[in-house]
Amino acid sequence: MTHSTADSQPLLPSADACPLPDTASLLADRYGAGQEQEVPDHPFIRQILQHRSVRAFQPRALPEHTLETLVAAAQSGSSSSNLQVWSVLAVQDEAHKNQLAVWANNQDFVRQAPLFLVWLADLSRVRLLAAAQGVELDGTDYLESLVLASVDTAIAAQNAVLAAESLGLGAVYVGAIRSHIRPIAESLQLPPYVFPVFGTAIGYPSDSVTTHIRPRLPQAAVLHRETYDAQAQPEAAASYNQALDAFWKKQGIDHPLWTQHLLTRLGNVASRGDARYELREILTELSFPLR
Repeated sequence: MTHSTADSQPLLPSADACPLPDTASLLADRYGAGQEQEVPDHPFIRQILQHRSVRAFQPRALPEHTLETLVAAAQSGSSSSNLQVWSVLAVQDEAHKNQLAVWANNQDFVRQAPLFLVWLADLSRVRLLAAAQGVELDGTDYLESLVLASVDTAIAAQNAVLAAESLGLGAVYVGAIRSHIRPIAESLQLPPYVFPVFGTAIGYPSDSVTTHIRPRLPQAAVLHRETYDAQAQPEAAASYNQALDAFWKKQGIDHPLWTQHLLTRLGNVASRGDARYELREILTELSFPLR
């Protein structure tokens, strides 16, 4: 069922009111100075290239039917074998968002956003349907099925984020919810065989905080042709160190080089007490046998 927006706030912004920067400037922002790429100039490509994480939101309600629009976009993503083993849980209650913000490492933008989505790898639904027919499933007990469900979840969420950005909204992914999966699973009343993969905060970007396109690694680091070739990695990393360092300096932010950030973020994780690194044990508690 579609809804008329003639008498309500429209979902789609005017293209003239929100002109997108040209592709060349967006590519320069995405890869840094001196990194030239040739891509077609198309409005949707420009929309994707201008993505940036938004971590401050206006205290402004979303237009009517935004949630349903984002879910429709999410469900339009590909699904392995059409199993559709994901779900999304919308949180809009202020008290509930505040508690989730605490569990998401106390990140304030979770509180600010008018909509917080928790994306779920969901093998519970298929088990429920099988039980109704008296059929016992064993496929949901394998690691492959959890990987499949998590991939489908990420595809769905990215579709929703792209849809949100096309509506003039901003978004940021929140992987920190995996730091406190146990209380979050209890708060959301998740049944067995459901795993909260990440969250997404969505709303209108704050006017008082400017967000910028963060550079990414050169394509030479991530694009391989025919066979995997690691020879370009050292040069690509050095080039990216320079591009990202220039980005941080432009923002007036003192930030370590990217290669040092990698070592800090992924080094000695066992000593941090972060539940993200207890995931196998937690998944077992959530009834995933992981055969």
